[in-house]
Amino acid sequence: MNRDYRREIEGFLEIQGEIEILRKYGLDYTANRGKVSQIIDRLHPKKIRLRVSEIRQETKTTGVFRLVSADTYLPPFQAGQYINLFVDLKGIRTSRPYSIASPPNQMGYYEIAVRRVDGGFVSNYLLDEVKVGDAFESSGPAGNFFHNPLFHGNDLVFLVGGSGITPFMSMIREVTDRGLGRRIHLIYGSQKPDDVIYRKELEERAGRHDNLKVTTVISDPPEGYAGLKGLITAEFMMEVLGDLASRTFYLCGPEEMYLFCLGEMQKLGVPSRKIRMEVFGPPRDITAQPGWPQEVQKDQRYKVEVKGNRVIEARAGEPLIIALEKAGIAAPASCRSGECSLCRTRLISGRVFQAPQVKLRKSDRAFGFIHSCLAYPLGDLEIMI
Repeated sequence: MNRDYRREIEGFLEIQGEIEILRKYGLDYTANRGKVSQIIDRLHPKKIRLRVSEIRQETKTTGVFRLVSADTYLPPFQAGQYINLFVDLKGIRTSRPYSIASPPNQMGYYEIAVRRVDGGFVSNYLLDEVKVGDAFESSGPAGNFFHNPLFHGNDLVFLVGGSGITPFMSMIREVTDRGLGRRIHLIYGSQKPDDVIYRKELEERAGRHDNLKVTTVISDPPEGYAGLKGLITAEFMMEVLGDLASRTFYLCGPEEMYLFCLGEMQKLGVPSRKIRMEVFGPPRDITAQPGWPQEVQKDQRYKVEVKGNRVIEARAGEPLIIALEKAGIAAPASCRSGECSLCRTRLISGRVFQAPQVKLRKSDRAFGFIHSCLAYPLGDLEIMI
């Protein structure tokens, strides 16, 4: 008789008992055997088709779009994630990431807020020309800017500027709709009072839920404005937040805002592990970034040889991916902020400037890969997509 040595292993009998319980009461997945890739594609599709079901003017500069599935369903997401919306505009196929503002417990539509940008290529098109019924292609939900209860705790501070409110609206709506125990203090910085996106809803939710507090501060208030004024300084944060020891900070907004707030949080001694950031797009002026070679002007143009394709022209002050899209060369992209690495491109020869926020892996640096969404040519290049 063979001896079953497994029974002598500590915990084996308990695990065996749990297996028997699961066999009796759990779900039987044997019918789905061999369908793993199909299930994954259903939950995490590379592309989805969306249709505009509603457009609402939220502020003078911001429109809110509700997007429904043009086919069957919308894949699930976590509050704080984004979709990458593809558009064909003036003969150019390009994309822009937009954070989902609707909560993950509501799966009938994705809501995004689009704010007008001076000279904005895609945002102004969406605001001025798109109408209800128009269809778009999009990536599935992506991104790492979401709450992790194991590491981030339940005492959260959201620092917001402009349209950076969108991922936070998803988090706030989820917490308040579902009655979750997280405590949120939202500090919203805006130039003008009428530029505060979702202001009415935020105030109403804060009035109904004790675990949500909303503080709005205006940097360029009109005459006679009675609310809080100024910037989100270290002194301001200490005054409105008090004890910072147990807090986790989330930061999303324009480049100038997050750079300023990071410096102020350093003054307060907030450790980097307690700060989470979501960066929207490339720097407004890459030549103003530390390390940019002063001899290179933003309007200088260089030749870029795309291996296996052709030679195109690229401008020094513009991300390489935009030059590729203008030339009609399809380049994979998602976050367009240097984080997801989907746009990684092999730099065969030449020199580029990578924006400071780029999260290049050590192996990418070793083997000559760049993130084309935040890579700026400093001379003639040869690349391979």
